[in-house]
Amino acid sequence: MELITSWLSAINGVVWGVPMLIGILGIGIFLQIRLAFLPIRKLGTGFRLLFERNHNRGEGQISPFNALMTALSATIGTGNIAGVATAVVMGGPGALFWMWMTALVGMATKYAEAVLAVRFREQDANGNHLGGPMYYIKHGLGAKWMWLGTLFAFFGSIAGFGIGNTVQANSIADAMSSNFGVSHWVTAAILVVLVGAVLIGGIKRISDVAGKLVPVMTVGYFGAGIIVLGLNVSAIPAAFELIITSAFTPVAAQGGFAGAAVWAAIRFGVARGVFSNEAGLGSAPIAHAAAKTQNPIRQGLIAMLGTFIDTIIVCSVTGLTIIISGQWLSGETGATLTSVAFSSTLPGGNYIVAIALAIFAFTTILGWSFYGEKCIQFLAGPKSVIPFRIAWIIALPIGATQSLDFVWLLADTLNAMMAIPNLIALALLSPVVYRLTRDHIQDVNAAAI
Repeated sequence: MELITSWLSAINGVVWGVPMLIGILGIGIFLQIRLAFLPIRKLGTGFRLLFERNHNRGEGQISPFNALMTALSATIGTGNIAGVATAVVMGGPGALFWMWMTALVGMATKYAEAVLAVRFREQDANGNHLGGPMYYIKHGLGAKWMWLGTLFAFFGSIAGFGIGNTVQANSIADAMSSNFGVSHWVTAAILVVLVGAVLIGGIKRISDVAGKLVPVMTVGYFGAGIIVLGLNVSAIPAAFELIITSAFTPVAAQGGFAGAAVWAAIRFGVARGVFSNEAGLGSAPIAHAAAKTQNPIRQGLIAMLGTFIDTIIVCSVTGLTIIISGQWLSGETGATLTSVAFSSTLPGGNYIVAIALAIFAFTTILGWSFYGEKCIQFLAGPKSVIPFRIAWIIALPIGATQSLDFVWLLADTLNAMMAIPNLIALALLSPVVYRLTRDHIQDVNAAAI
C-alpha cells in the first residue's frame, strides 16, 4: 500500500501541477470573456428558467430541474464539508478565495459543457438520451478525435469509483462512527441496500430521489451555517480580510496550522473547488443531456447554477464557519474540523454536520453511479450497465473501510485525469458554444421586437 501511495502522490503532483491549474482557470476565463460574462450576467435568468414550467418540454427522460438536482446530487458532497476544511488546512484561509475564483470562471465552463451536451446528445436503442464529453467529442469534433472521447469515458468510469463512491462511503462511515458510534461495516451494509434499491430504477429514480433530497439538504445545511455566522456576525469582516490577504501572501505557522505559501492556497483552493463543483471535469453534462429540452442555451443557463450553488453558497458557509470560529488553527482536518467549527458555536453542531455529510455523500454516490454507468456504456455498450452497477455496489464497503488519506489521494488524482480530455474538447468546441449562444440571443431579441 505504501508503494501505491507513493506512486499516486508522484502522479498527483504532476497532474495537479501548473499546466492543470492554467487549463482549468484558463478555459473558464477564456469562455467568460468570449461570452461577454453572460453566465454571471444571466444568473438571475438561470434561476427563473429553473422554476419555469412551460419550457419543460422536449425529448429527454427528466425535467431540467431534476437534471440540475441530479448534477447537484453528485457535486454537493464531502467536498463541501471535508474538502473545504482540507483546503483551508493545507492552503490557509486564502484557499477559500481561490475556490470562489474557480467557481466564477467555472460557471462559464459548466454552461459550455451543458450547451454542448444537449446539442450533441444521441439516443440509444431504448430511446434514452446519452450525452457528455464523449458524445460532444464524437459528434462535434469527428472521428479523428474519437480517441479523446474514449479516454474521457475510460477515466470517467474509473474516477467515479474514487470521487463518487469510495470517498463518499468512507466519509459517511467516518461520520457515523465518530458521532453516533455506528460500526463502519454496519454503515457499509446500509449503503449497499439503499444504493442498490435506487440504482434498480435508473436515471428516473435517481433524479426523483435527487429532486427531493438535494433542495432539502442544501437549505438545511445552509440554514445551520447562517445561524452560526449570525451568532458571530461581528467577526465576518475580519474573516473576509484574512481570506483575501492570505490569497496573495504566505500565512505563517501558528497554533496547529503548519503555515502555507501562496502557491499552496492556489493549488488547494482550485483543486478542492474543482472536486466540489466539478466544473471542467465533464461529469455534470452527462446528467444535463438527459433533460427534457430542445434548447441547449436554456439548459446551459440552468446548469451553471450548479457551480454557483455548490461553491459560492454551500462551500462559503463551511469555509467562513471554520475561519470565524478560529478552529482552522486547532490542528484538526477534514470533516472533523468542520464539525468542531460548528459545535464550537452551535450546541450539537457536530451532529448537524454528520447528518448533512451523510445525506450529501449518499446523493453523490447516486449521481456518480449514473455518470460512471454512461461512461462504461459508451465504452462497452448497454450490456455493461448491470455488471457496472454490481461493481459499484461492491465498492461501497471497500471504500467505507479504507484509509481516508489514500482514498482522497486517489480521487484527487483521478479528477485531474478525467478533466484533461474534457478541457481540450471545450477549447476546440468553444466556437460552437459561442455561435449557439449568439444565435439564441438574436432569436430572443427578434421575438421581443
